[in-house]
Amino acid sequence: MPQIIFLPHEKLCPEGMVIEAEPGISICDAALAHGLEIEHACEKSCACTTCHVIVREGFPSLEAADEVEEDMLDKAWGLEPESRLSCQAIVGDEDLVVEIPKYTINLAAEQK
Repeated sequence: MPQIIFLPHEKLCPEGMVIEAEPGISICDAALAHGLEIEHACEKSCACTTCHVIVREGFPSLEAADEVEEDMLDKAWGLEPESRLSCQAIVGDEDLVVEIPKYTINLAAEQK
């Protein structure tokens, strides 16, 4: 079973996290199943960019983003060539190293 290695993120996982993920699950669903509360304001419908991640290793093992995801990614903060929406990026057979950007654009977020 492939591993997803999440690099340290100041708020979500300060020490990083390594999880096992079934092939065929989205990066977002795998993270949520392991208690990593990655933002997903549109409930994983590819209608926002709050679950934006950068796949530092293993990017070629993911299926290509479709046009809708590409259009949404154009609006993401800190976009890089290996950026994906974690709700749309489906885990394949290879391990992944994933960075969650420090900032996200969430117009519906309520600050506590």
